[in-house]
Amino acid sequence: MQRVVFCLLLSAFCLPIFGQYVVNDVHFHLTNYVQEGIDVHDLIKIMGNKVGRTALFGIPLQQLWSYSNTGKFAPTYYLQTDAPLYYYSFTDATIAMQYKSLSKEDQARIDPMITGFNPADMYAADHIKRVLKTFPGVFEGIGEFTIHKEFVSAKVAGETASLLNPALDRILDTAGEIGLVVLLHNDADMPFPKAGQEAYEIPQIRDLFLRHPNTTIIWAHCGVGRVVRPVRDQLTLIRKLLDSGKVPNLHFDISWDETAKYIVATPETIKATADLINAYPDRFLFGTDEVAPPNQEKYLKVYDMYAPLFTALTPEASQKLRMGNFERLFDKARRDVRAWEMANVR
Repeated sequence: MQRVVFCLLLSAFCLPIFGQYVVNDVHFHLTNYVQEGIDVHDLIKIMGNKVGRTALFGIPLQQLWSYSNTGKFAPTYYLQTDAPLYYYSFTDATIAMQYKSLSKEDQARIDPMITGFNPADMYAADHIKRVLKTFPGVFEGIGEFTIHKEFVSAKVAGETASLLNPALDRILDTAGEIGLVVLLHNDADMPFPKAGQEAYEIPQIRDLFLRHPNTTIIWAHCGVGRVVRPVRDQLTLIRKLLDSGKVPNLHFDISWDETAKYIVATPETIKATADLINAYPDRFLFGTDEVAPPNQEKYLKVYDMYAPLFTALTPEASQKLRMGNFERLFDKARRDVRAWEMANVR
């Protein structure tokens, strides 16, 4: 009883004390490409007694409904129209207000993220600080935001985001300064590459990680996409990055059913992935990449897909992948970001 009271008093930093949770989710979209989704109170119900904590964000891009392109058909997904996507900054306010509507106990299970910025804009870092000052006590990270993404990048109105753009470096420097967790989507290769075609993203993203060793970065999906398959020897490339010791704050999430299908495809792919995670148990996190699921069964689809991988891991690696690494990274972010806000918010 005393422990429960103590946790309620420190609800901004404490976790609910329920031993039955089996996983935390580092990658969850409350809304879709037309800013529609589920209410956060329904999410708490869907999480139930299975998912302890969820990193919460919308989608920073809005699909334009162009009457000249689709007529009366209202597209809800970027593949349903040729009309462009544009950045939708109000998503951050939506997430903040949804979070603030929760009880303190339920807030402790949600870790909100800022996404409504253009990573090609030198002012993006200023947007991130502005959101923190407008909604102090809410956000703990930035992302998921996208640099290179199959079919999406080419549809975004305005300048195309790039791993070489100083605006991205400014964003990552700001995140490191404040203590925000960064969730970054960048495909490891281009869609449908020709035989022998070099994956230019690999050296570029490697150099980006090396430039920001003090920023906590999670590479979403380990670089895999819907049609962007793992590049040749991708696990070896990840291992070399980790073996170098030069990226102490680089992590990887294994979210998305498209990622899971490659990892659990064969006994060989399961073993190779498990060997890497067992060697670096502090560097990998589970995520669903679900978008506004209607029920817990749909929400835990990816978790269920990974059953063979969990079995192949050591107990320590499995616990860290499913829960421990999330808690370590986001608990630290809560402390660091709140401290920055105390020093910078009037």
